[in-house]
Amino acid sequence: MSKNEMISRVENDRVLVLERVFDAPRELVFSMFKEAEHLKHWWGPNGWELPVCNVDFRPGGEWHYCMKCVDRNQGEFYGMESWGKGIYKDINEPEMINYTDYFSDAEGNINTNMPSTEVTLEFVELDRKTNLINRGEYVSAEALKTVMDMGMIQGITETWNRLEEHLNKIK
Repeated sequence: MSKNEMISRVENDRVLVLERVFDAPRELVFSMFKEAEHLKHWWGPNGWELPVCNVDFRPGGEWHYCMKCVDRNQGEFYGMESWGKGIYKDINEPEMINYTDYFSDAEGNINTNMPSTEVTLEFVELDRKTNLINRGEYVSAEALKTVMDMGMIQGITETWNRLEEHLNKIK
């Protein structure tokens, strides 16, 4: 796997596995996912910011956030807000985070019309680098297709590129 290359594969028609190596120690990469002050700098695709990011990082805790498009060049998306809510299930620092990711509204009410994702992030130490493995499990192949059609791969690629840039600034 070359630098900045993300590998993606689908398992069992409903599990999307994304993998990428970051040139930073595992503890640092892990902290990027647990602290609101870090998430605000990189979460979301290009042209999107995180004006709201509340993190209660513990099993049973919630992560409620708003991504907002601030790039006028994105046309109809400019000004759009996309709210999300994660509910942490299991945390094993600095190796793994497991949570359920939902679309939500500004009050944190879950949007049951959109597919939720069971997310497991695995942080594998590789000689001062970190292999990040993101497993997103959906209730059905149709639910996975829905998010893929929304541009999931491009969005995560851009998000992880922003994570790499943020890591390079602070390490």
